[in-house]
Amino acid sequence: MSKKFSLFLSTLFCAFIGGVAIVSLLLPDKDFSPLENRFLKKPPKLSVESLTDGKFMEDAEDYVSDHIMGRDFWVAAKAWSERLSGKKENEGVYFGKQDTLINRVKDPNPDKLKKDMGYVDDLVGSVSVPVYFGLIPSAAEIWKDRLPEGAPTADEKAIIDQLYFSTGASTIDLYGALNAHGGEDIYYRTDHHWTSLGAFYGANAILEALGMEPLKLEDYEKTTVTRQFNGTSFSTSGVRWLSPDTIDTYVPDEGIKVTSWFKGIPEEGSLYVDSYLDVKDKYSYFLGGRQPLCVVEKEGSEGPKVLVIRDSYSDSLAPFLTERFSQVHLFDPRDNLTSVKNYVEDHNIDVVVVLYSFANFAIDQNLFVLAR
Repeated sequence: MSKKFSLFLSTLFCAFIGGVAIVSLLLPDKDFSPLENRFLKKPPKLSVESLTDGKFMEDAEDYVSDHIMGRDFWVAAKAWSERLSGKKENEGVYFGKQDTLINRVKDPNPDKLKKDMGYVDDLVGSVSVPVYFGLIPSAAEIWKDRLPEGAPTADEKAIIDQLYFSTGASTIDLYGALNAHGGEDIYYRTDHHWTSLGAFYGANAILEALGMEPLKLEDYEKTTVTRQFNGTSFSTSGVRWLSPDTIDTYVPDEGIKVTSWFKGIPEEGSLYVDSYLDVKDKYSYFLGGRQPLCVVEKEGSEGPKVLVIRDSYSDSLAPFLTERFSQVHLFDPRDNLTSVKNYVEDHNIDVVVVLYSFANFAIDQNLFVLAR
């Protein structure tokens, strides 16, 4: 390579980097990335303290990374490069078989689990109604055969069995219910949630634990509401070469009344919110997404009232629960710090179900609410 050609390449490279930097500075900042489904970093605040402790430079680097020209292209290019280099993971998401993205589940902190199980038992001792406890295993556990060979992930079944043995609450065998149907589409390929089909099997596991009549899949007609769902695993991984998921429903919303507390005050809600099918966060189609409290009532039903201490998996579960319960109260401790004991008494709840995905239970910092 001649000296002139080397100089030409160096000049071209510097011009490219400089051009990208200039254009990135001139482009208006975006607050949110729909493709990555997250809020982008804001400009760092300059202060003597932030300069001395290095936080300013750290925040500046994150800000520049988030607002670089063509960021979506560079995120996808990184995922492609990881795949071409032989790696089976990017940003904590495994490139699984059958075109499946599977989130890695880290081993939870045993001390945290012990403390949280204490909160569950506190709830058992403080209310006069039955309390059931269920952990939903992730796709990394049920779809182990789709993971890359040797891929490390938590032994969820062993940990769940241990926690079930330690608690005074009645337990729900969600692992058995889902594992029995592991060959079916019970999780999304591009998202960490279970599908409506997975939620159906989960609902039957709950009903079986409570001694109630199970649901029959043949009694329902599956309706596909979208074929363009790219979930959280898609957003996190940078993978852009997989086909989207479909979202299905089974239970119609006729005769269902929903009251939501998105802003701390009751407002009319909906079992399914069609507007979310037109945006990136399509899973919020179920009940409208995260909210402190939601009450779903089945008109004319004489069934019992259930309080579900829940995470987002219960959003797609709720329609099935309306088939056996007159009222389904969905209580999210991430945003609702009121007393669970008082709620049970004030609303004449018949049974409490503490229901979490394994991954969320391992990291949730608000389970102390159960002891209130």
